[in-house]
Amino acid sequence: MRDKKSTYQHATKILVVGSGSWATALLKILLFNKKNAYWWLRKQEVIDFISAYRHNPKYLSTVEIGLSPDKMGTELKELLVDKDVVILAVPSAYLPEVIEKIEPRNLANKVLVSAIKGTVAGKNQAVHEYLQQQFGIESNKYVAITGPCHAEEVASEKLSYLTFSSTSPNQAQAVSRLFANRFIKTNTTTDVAGTEYAAILKNIYAILAGICQGVGMGDNFQAVLVSNAMQEMKRFLESAYPMERNLLETCYMGDLLVTAYSQYSRNRTFGRMVGRGYSIKSAQIEMDMVAEGYYATKSIYEIAQNLRIATPMIDSAYHILYNNVAPSIEISLLASLLNQQLS
Repeated sequence: MRDKKSTYQHATKILVVGSGSWATALLKILLFNKKNAYWWLRKQEVIDFISAYRHNPKYLSTVEIGLSPDKMGTELKELLVDKDVVILAVPSAYLPEVIEKIEPRNLANKVLVSAIKGTVAGKNQAVHEYLQQQFGIESNKYVAITGPCHAEEVASEKLSYLTFSSTSPNQAQAVSRLFANRFIKTNTTTDVAGTEYAAILKNIYAILAGICQGVGMGDNFQAVLVSNAMQEMKRFLESAYPMERNLLETCYMGDLLVTAYSQYSRNRTFGRMVGRGYSIKSAQIEMDMVAEGYYATKSIYEIAQNLRIATPMIDSAYHILYNNVAPSIEISLLASLLNQQLS
């Protein structure tokens, strides 16, 4: 780090890891802010396309990407050399595969920033827990980015909001300054576990909201669903990661609302398809994007079961997605339960 206050200079080298919509959006912000950015992408042909045509061929193709070929690559170990800040923006299901060849020494003296909103595949862990266990990442060198912030609106430079979480307030502030500009407003918190798990939970609730729409439930029920989701989130976080937090803040409630209601929400879209009768596999194939909430549902369900936390909405999503219960039947049962709670 440059100094005790973690102030980054213009020469700070920042590596974005990931080639999807969110990685592209984050790179756009950094390039707009004239930061010294580098980009890891999975496929060489995508790098060749970007070098020739200056945009991502598959995601957010309206975003102009002014990166020279020498600032992009497919070899993560090589790109990590001499970088100061590393931003992870790959789907959580693929994170272990992406970093499988990385050793703790490759991440030494770097700040790790996670823009991943899901549990690590097969681990039932949020990203900060996984990285601390696998690589010994110090908590004060880890920052999590959460919303509410859809990549599509970042691409069109619509006013958006990002929250940066770290056990080190100085670190969170330093990273947030890399992104702040006229269309990105930032704030910080020390609640790393709370913001990461809130981001994981809201994806599951968004799938459930989409399923409800798919089976024909209206806006009135959606409002009841989301308000109960907020209560369930509160119960989960207080039981699993207790600390004083205000769930009405944008990184909790705001992120839930935009994911549950937005046309850009891939989790809501995935849920709507399932509610309309698509199989899980066919919905995933047609979307051609990862709905993080699908994988998170199993992890959070198992965590809640182990901790004996009452999560009827998570249970409903699990029954539909993993036990093949018909969406119309499960949503009818959930509606009856919510009616009992309201009466």
